[in-house]
Amino acid sequence: MRRYSHHLIGTIVLSVLIVCIAVSGGFQLNETGARAMAQGGAFAARADDPSAIYFNPAGLGFQGSSLYLGATLIMPKISFYGPTNYSLNTETKMVDQTFTPINVYGTYAINDNLHVGIGVNNPFGLGTEWPANWIGQYVSQKIDLQTFFISPTIAYKLNDQLSIGVGLNYVTGSVKMKLASSIPFNSPPPIVSLDLKATGVGFNGGVIYKPTTELSLGASYRSSVKLDATGSAAFDPNYVDLNLPAGDASASIELPATAFIGAAYKLMKNLVVEADYQFIGWSSYKELAIEFKADPTKNKVSPKNYQDTYMIRCGAEYTMGDFQLRAGYLYDHSPVQTAYVEPLLPDANRNGYNIGVGYNINEHWRVDAAYFFLKFDQRTAVNTVNMFDGTYNSTATLLGIDVGYTF
Repeated sequence: MRRYSHHLIGTIVLSVLIVCIAVSGGFQLNETGARAMAQGGAFAARADDPSAIYFNPAGLGFQGSSLYLGATLIMPKISFYGPTNYSLNTETKMVDQTFTPINVYGTYAINDNLHVGIGVNNPFGLGTEWPANWIGQYVSQKIDLQTFFISPTIAYKLNDQLSIGVGLNYVTGSVKMKLASSIPFNSPPPIVSLDLKATGVGFNGGVIYKPTTELSLGASYRSSVKLDATGSAAFDPNYVDLNLPAGDASASIELPATAFIGAAYKLMKNLVVEADYQFIGWSSYKELAIEFKADPTKNKVSPKNYQDTYMIRCGAEYTMGDFQLRAGYLYDHSPVQTAYVEPLLPDANRNGYNIGVGYNINEHWRVDAAYFFLKFDQRTAVNTVNMFDGTYNSTATLLGIDVGYTF
């Protein structure tokens, strides 16, 4: 019984670890505005709609008063072949799910130079659900993760060529997860349920410089955010003789700092192109400490040495009267080392292909729509820390729409 109990606790710790990674990397969402999304997220050098609050707060300095709001439909598909370390190569498909992160922005021009705004979005989230009683149920069964970033922002335009901006990020999040035990047991194995909530605070800043009427340069930075999560762990059934640590649980993790640098150029009167480089400082993530109030002797520290990573983005926008046609591409390099790839939130290098349209309904109203297909490289995990090797194939389809109103 003691061996069974310790193995189960180790499974919990590993699972919470991967959950927190979902908050901050493998499922990072930069689709926080349909116009930018249609251009591969290459927007830090222009940031000329209210989603500048996310991409580069300095962009508010060149804007007026407006509202911009919308949502993105995210439909991932994942299949797993394995586990090969048990001499199996069976295909299992993840249960189909749809996620709907939102974005809401409001900006106000106090005068020609001073501008303020506030944004609410979900830059980290998603989840996975695998069929009941599948072979990997002891590693992952279901996770549902949500985060909300509330970002008051201020920008000051020094002159017609230069603007700077800063903002605060107040973060709230929640995660719910279920998984089964991996050790055979005469009675039904306990189902572990975790329910945690977290808060944290960070900041962001940026600058945009326009040396000519054709060229715009931008850089922005979003600080790391430490999330302190508290909640509870429950077991069903809760076998008394296993001494399972049901009750209060807590954990903390530091989300990585990120930075954009980009350049946009007007090739002709109606065509603008932009290229961005995004850095994600994953080397700050080294371990996760889990504390169980009911039994501190089962507290765990799980090492997780992630690597700094990056994204390359490029996009274009062509204007035809009241219509805009957009297209973009991105390459997203995964921070996840092979030994840590697993079915809770599998990750791999990604290529993204984007198209979209915009339409000015009248002088006040506009609508933007985007389509985004994300193709993950096939990822074969071997010698994994959770002893669940195999091959993953993943794709995701995203549809975004935003409506804007200018005062």
